[in-house]
Amino acid sequence: MADTDDTVPAPDATAAAAEGTPAPEQPKMPQMQVLGQFIRDMSFENVAAQKGKTMDGQPDINVQVGLDARKRQQDGQFEVSVKLNITAKAKGGEEPIFAMELDYAGIFAIQNVPDAQMHPYLLIECPRMLFPFLRRIVSDVSRDGGFPPLNLENIDFVSLYRNEITRRAQAQAAAAPTN
Repeated sequence: MADTDDTVPAPDATAAAAEGTPAPEQPKMPQMQVLGQFIRDMSFENVAAQKGKTMDGQPDINVQVGLDARKRQQDGQFEVSVKLNITAKAKGGEEPIFAMELDYAGIFAIQNVPDAQMHPYLLIECPRMLFPFLRRIVSDVSRDGGFPPLNLENIDFVSLYRNEITRRAQAQAAAAPTN
């Protein structure tokens, strides 16, 4: 069996080669590599147990999400953190049953992302990569804290990013002096 090259060059490359001009470069795909993940800070308080109370029924769970990203000294490396503040209260009650704070971070090597798209990439794609691990930690810690495992719903990081951009724009417009 003879080795044959069955690949067909792209039409642009064929035309460019026939004319003697170089073929246009295909845009490079973004590349992300997770170099490390870690818990920066975590606390869990079983308030109900401390006060000698028991939980009746399903609690009301409130999850607040914060995102942060910064460039590291190494070229092309970034640190992205997802901060969760979770409180559970008895339905109709004001007293918390438990409270959890978690700051989970990842170190990423990112290539081929234009500067104009780096900010949304860091605050959308990187947290998406961290989320399954974050979900597992929340589930395990809530279970180990004496409650049923808390399985977080998926977080829409695109909406979270858009809402934050809108909030910042409104804050800047409100702070801008009017003439």
